[in-house]
Amino acid sequence: MNAPPRTLDDRAVRLFIALAAFFCVNAVLAEFIGVKIFALEDTLGIAPLEWNLFGQTGSLSFTVGTLLWPFVFVLTDTINEFFGRRGVRFISWIAVGLILYGFLFAFLAIHAAPASWWVGVAREQGVPDYQAAFAAIFGQGMWAIGGSVIAFLLGQLIDVWVFHRIRSVTGERYVWLRATGSTAVSQLIDSFVVIYVAFVLGPQHWPMSQFMAVSTVNYSYKMLAALGMIPLLYLMRHAIRGYLGHAREQQLRAEAAAD
Repeated sequence: MNAPPRTLDDRAVRLFIALAAFFCVNAVLAEFIGVKIFALEDTLGIAPLEWNLFGQTGSLSFTVGTLLWPFVFVLTDTINEFFGRRGVRFISWIAVGLILYGFLFAFLAIHAAPASWWVGVAREQGVPDYQAAFAAIFGQGMWAIGGSVIAFLLGQLIDVWVFHRIRSVTGERYVWLRATGSTAVSQLIDSFVVIYVAFVLGPQHWPMSQFMAVSTVNYSYKMLAALGMIPLLYLMRHAIRGYLGHAREQQLRAEAAAD
């Protein structure tokens, strides 16, 4: 008598685990590195464009976390396509739990008494007080917890809803439309909420003009990146079809659409 197939031998299960793991690591990493604001032109080694937006001028400024969010968008839409609302909601809650878990231990790490020799160990590298630098970086991130979690959950739930509304109208056509349409709506909320909590309510107390300028630039970047990654979305879809096989792919897509 043949033994029943093991759960982890199911390619759909393996696929979901891989997508969920990559989704969560990108979401958590984006939260932790997002405290840094970088100038695009300076990073590329070109002269500042001297843009003027809401009274703010200079280089185009982004949170470093925005570099990772386009991958989160692609993963969200891919999971939406093959595992439906339940799949996206499930991994979104896991990601929130991991973000909170990470910030909890960052908080504990900040308040752990530093070794006296460690405080000045990087003085020659221009960091006179390692503990102060550590607390400033991860402490600033603490302000992002509430905004990040609320914005992330709202963004994901809105993304799922818009994605399936477009899918109900267009059917299986226009993958690019439901992917970019859901991202456009969800990230409008996410981009502004996170920066407002982290940098306006947080220790830096940004003026509203700076908040509006950076948020608008970040949102614009996310939308351009989402459009630029449409080929990757189709490539992943093609790769998944080859991995699962036609029959299994059609089964998953039918279940996702009816979810």
